[in-house]
Amino acid sequence: MSRERQLADGLSALGIDLPAPAQEKLLAYAAFLEKWNRTYSLTALRDPALAVSHHLLDSLAILPHVPAANLLDVGSGGGQPGIPLAIARPELAVTLLDSNGKKTAFLQQAAIELELRNVRVVTARVEAFRPAAPFAAIVSRAFAELADFVGLTRHLLGGKENADGEWLAMKGLRPDAEMNKLPADVAVAAVHRLDVPGVDGERHLVVIRER
Repeated sequence: MSRERQLADGLSALGIDLPAPAQEKLLAYAAFLEKWNRTYSLTALRDPALAVSHHLLDSLAILPHVPAANLLDVGSGGGQPGIPLAIARPELAVTLLDSNGKKTAFLQQAAIELELRNVRVVTARVEAFRPAAPFAAIVSRAFAELADFVGLTRHLLGGKENADGEWLAMKGLRPDAEMNKLPADVAVAAVHRLDVPGVDGERHLVVIRER
């Protein structure tokens, strides 16, 4: 099956409707990531046959749960989920944060090549990052345990404009043990089980908010 068909079928299964130019840009991103990954080891995934399912669809599966404001992708690495989300939602302001300069060099080049004007790339450790304004949502994909994710990024969430800010943690198995270790002043608002076409094993999105 071609990547084009795999992506189109996967989006249909997820109930996500994207125009042809957005789908073309998603595939261009996957090809660009594959090219750079040969030299810079941006992701552990090396099988090109899994690029659509594990990079694109896995990222886009959380799209219905992403607020339509500004989003911070912490430990963005090769750009998941931030870049696919930015392609799917051009009106969403996405900041990609990583402390690894080689990875952020890739992210910056990808944003230029793909003409993603809604993407900003920052090279910094999360605890040292001080943006001009906080974010409506902070997403991570295998960045840290939930308590550490919340603790390291708390200063980056919410503010007057984003009083209902939330953390979006992408996980494999439902992380009940991690949820039980969360600080008392935050709560799990929802746990969404995600069925990602072409991805074996469980996927969950944990939504956390301040009490």
